[in-house]
Amino acid sequence: MAAAAVGTDGVRCGEAADPAMDGTGTGTGTGTATATATAATGEPEPEAPPLPGLQLVHQGAEARVYRGLFLGRAAVAKLRIPKRYRHPALEERLSRRRMAQEARSLLRCRRAGISAPVVYFVDYVTNSIYLEDIVGSITVQDHINSVQRSENDTSSLLALAEKMGEVLARMHDEDLIHGDLTTSNILLRPPMEKLDLVLIDFGLSFISGLPEDKGVDLYVLEKAFLSTHPDTETLFQALLKSYAAASKKSGPVIKKLDEVRLRGRKRSMVG
Repeated sequence: MAAAAVGTDGVRCGEAADPAMDGTGTGTGTGTATATATAATGEPEPEAPPLPGLQLVHQGAEARVYRGLFLGRAAVAKLRIPKRYRHPALEERLSRRRMAQEARSLLRCRRAGISAPVVYFVDYVTNSIYLEDIVGSITVQDHINSVQRSENDTSSLLALAEKMGEVLARMHDEDLIHGDLTTSNILLRPPMEKLDLVLIDFGLSFISGLPEDKGVDLYVLEKAFLSTHPDTETLFQALLKSYAAASKKSGPVIKKLDEVRLRGRKRSMVG
């Protein structure tokens, strides 16, 4: 199999992953996970990655995410779902481009000191990317929901929002556009009080220095943030204030964000 092996912590591989990658065999749960995904989509899907101890943890429109072991390390395998309506050659090109860009974006984050999963392996034949599993982490979405449900003091969420603003400012200062910013695509690594944020899911990411693209990135987050977490306008304002203070290029970006908001409101009025 043709494959690419990349990593930042000395983790590299030569050829595509062997079914017994950690010497323990193929593990359990592969057949069940594939059957579950096929039942969910109503059409045959590519076979699950050969990870020992495989578990399907997320079924999305673009990809299926599995958890297992890769060379003895806790790993997540992200398998892109082919779009049957596309010409096979176009689908192959798009899948390769997006997987390569996701790997590059994760590496770009880590080089800039932004927490992101280590990339273990990229397999272009099976359209799979193998990443570090951030063990014990939860999504920012789940954390905010948990704090809100507990009805305890929510002031800690202000510090979280400010930290998110700092991290996103650093990402945008590297001219990296995430493309799908939501609170479910940011993980909180334990212990939670350290506010160690990990950015994930860069499948739609790209490189751009344009304030317009960065403003749209923030607008996508704002829409997702306020729709997922009602009555959190003050949190998002704290995020933007922190972003503006931390980013060297925030002025034009915030201005573009205001323009994008205006366009969004006009579209809503027109229907």
